[in-house]
Amino acid sequence: MSEPLVIVGNGMAAAKLVEELSQTALGRYAIAVVGEEPRLAYNRVLLSSVLAGEAASHEIELKPAAWWRERGVTLKYGARVARIDVGRRELEVENEENMVFSRLVLATGSLPLRLPVPGADLAGVHTFRDSRDTDVLLSLAAKKSRVVVVGGGLLGLEAAYGLARAGAKVTLLHLMDRLMERQLDASAAALLKVLVERKGIEVLLQASTAAIHGELRVERVELADGRSLAADAVIFAAGIRPNVALAREAGLAVNRGIVVDDALQSSVPGISALGECAEHRGTCYGLVEPAYEQARVLARHLAGRKAAYQGSVVATNLKVSGVAVFSAGDFVGAPGSEAIVLNDARRGIYKKLVIADGRLTGAVLIGDTQDALWYRDLIRNREPIASIRTEMMFGRAGARPRAA
Repeated sequence: MSEPLVIVGNGMAAAKLVEELSQTALGRYAIAVVGEEPRLAYNRVLLSSVLAGEAASHEIELKPAAWWRERGVTLKYGARVARIDVGRRELEVENEENMVFSRLVLATGSLPLRLPVPGADLAGVHTFRDSRDTDVLLSLAAKKSRVVVVGGGLLGLEAAYGLARAGAKVTLLHLMDRLMERQLDASAAALLKVLVERKGIEVLLQASTAAIHGELRVERVELADGRSLAADAVIFAAGIRPNVALAREAGLAVNRGIVVDDALQSSVPGISALGECAEHRGTCYGLVEPAYEQARVLARHLAGRKAAYQGSVVATNLKVSGVAVFSAGDFVGAPGSEAIVLNDARRGIYKKLVIADGRLTGAVLIGDTQDALWYRDLIRNREPIASIRTEMMFGRAGARPRAA
């Protein structure tokens, strides 16, 4: 008889785990997926495309309903797990019968941060994290609203771009001195700012939100330096935090995320975690690719095979506000490293390759990212690059090793 395996969370990490399990442990588990969002799992990265009118909501679903049925997966979406009873190996699901599990996987993702500023609870203050948020933002854009987006990281840039494309007048506020400071060096960020502004988005750097004002709903945003911006709505997109409430209440070890080992196992036997809610070797990953790598390892472990997750080389490879952006490894450059840089602001292209000890250790690309995966693999595999060093700036095609 198949063991009952329940996955809490119906996002990208959960969908990838089911896909991997269907290949490695077919028939071993009776899989059930429980998720709060009232729809099939979808590609969260493409929410800004839905907001911008570049994709329909149904087009970003990861798998059709038939795919889940064919693999015998029980789907419960629009269902909230209220409690994990570790001793009884049961889940309490709101307005549903309890669910028994032999193995439990927590893929509860992250929650958006709301800045603790006066007025943050006014009507018209929103977040941008899931499809329900996207529906709200679409209605704002349809009214040609004046929208202030707080946060100049990936999420904020995506929200700003989608809103601007949909018809809103957008001002983007960022506390730091450059956009995407966790992924880009100063030169790359400066070019990205120019390219974003060309799309009709006003960008204010080193802008600290002091308060949000309005009688019944948002009317203006006050900055710490005294400036005041008229606004019909405010979107907080200034970061995320792992969704760990269920795990903490159940007694699992939790730091910033749910603590897991190299097999993605939590501190309680039989309970695993992966994706944005998990913390491995002190790191919580907020990107999709590490979650997929974790899913592959966890599926092998659940299939009874040896597998260990060693951590991920974090790489960003996305269209940010309609601009192709790639970042991986040590893109700033540690002491003793050297950088090769190509900067063509007129064409909107910036490339920086960081080299140390005869290997590629980091890269930043803006505008032209067609060789991003090749650079990523060179970084991950720590391949010697002496034979291609002179030509590698021009991509894989131009970097054929020279004859000895």
